[in-house]
Amino acid sequence: MSATAQAGVVLYVKDIERVAQFYAQVLGLQVQHREPGWVVLASTAFQLELHAIPADIAERIHISTPPQRRENVALKFFVTVPSLADAGAIADSLGGALLQAAWAGPGFRACNAVDCEGNVFQLREPAPAAPN
Repeated sequence: MSATAQAGVVLYVKDIERVAQFYAQVLGLQVQHREPGWVVLASTAFQLELHAIPADIAERIHISTPPQRRENVALKFFVTVPSLADAGAIADSLGGALLQAAWAGPGFRACNAVDCEGNVFQLREPAPAAPN
């Protein structure tokens, strides 16, 4: 796995270890780097950098169960997984969830999801090839 990804996203989180476990398992990412307050997860094509929210700010943030969705943001990332159903089941077991039924896009099926802190992202799976 290359140390320099071609694409990625930085996500600020309250519980860095819990969120790192969530994305490693749901997206099948490997820990590439870890130090206090910073975890880098990666695949061959994608890198997710998790940064801990500073403690003085984090202590004022309450994560409910289930987490309240953080939908009013200008950015939502997506990651392609082998199976929406499998990734959704793992997300559910780790405090996240798929948010609605999947829809079709060009060459993929997609579904919005929420992680264990309420961050909304999108999962995609490759669509079956159309018969010739």
